[in-house]
Amino acid sequence: MLVAAYHTSFDVPTLITRGSNTYGPYQFPEKIIPLFITNALQDLPLPIYGNGSAVRDYLYVEDHVSAIARVLWKGEPGGAYNIGTGSEVSGVEMADAVLRLCGKPSGLKHFVKDRPGHDYRYAVDTRKLRPLGWEPSIQFAEGLRVTVDWYRRNDAWWRSRKSADFWRYYEENYRGLPANAVPR
Repeated sequence: MLVAAYHTSFDVPTLITRGSNTYGPYQFPEKIIPLFITNALQDLPLPIYGNGSAVRDYLYVEDHVSAIARVLWKGEPGGAYNIGTGSEVSGVEMADAVLRLCGKPSGLKHFVKDRPGHDYRYAVDTRKLRPLGWEPSIQFAEGLRVTVDWYRRNDAWWRSRKSADFWRYYEENYRGLPANAVPR
C-alpha cells in the first residue's frame, strides 16, 4: 500500500509483485517443502495440517526471478502483478510427491491439528501478468525433483539450520506429532 501511495502521490514509477509460495534450493527448512523433504530424508513424520486438503500454488524460485525481471522490463508503472503458476497442490499431494521422490513410505504422513486462521486456499490470480509474455517454465514435478536432489546433496547445509530454535518452533507449530518426531 505504501508503494502504491508513493506512485499516486508523488508520481514515483513503482512496480509491485506478489508471489505465491516460492520454493527451491537454499530455502530454510521451516517452510513446508524443505520441511517435508528434510523430514523424509531423516525418516521423521511429515506434519500435514488438518485433513491435508488445503491447496497452495507453488512457484519455483527461478520462475519467480524471471517473472520479476519481466515485470521490471515490461510492467506498467504503478502496476501490481501477482506471480504464480495457476496450478494448485494440496498438502496430501505435496507429501505424497515428496515421499515418492525420497523413496520413503506413505506412513510418514502425519495429520496435525490445523492452526487457527490457516488459509484453505492460497493461490493468486495471474491474469495481469500474462500479457507481459511471462509463463512459468518449470512445472511443479520438475521443480520438486530438482529441489529434493539439492537437499540430498546439501545435507550439512540444512542440518545446520535445524537447530534447537528450529525444533522449538517445530514442536510449537506441529502439536500432536508422535514423541519420536523431534530428534533429542
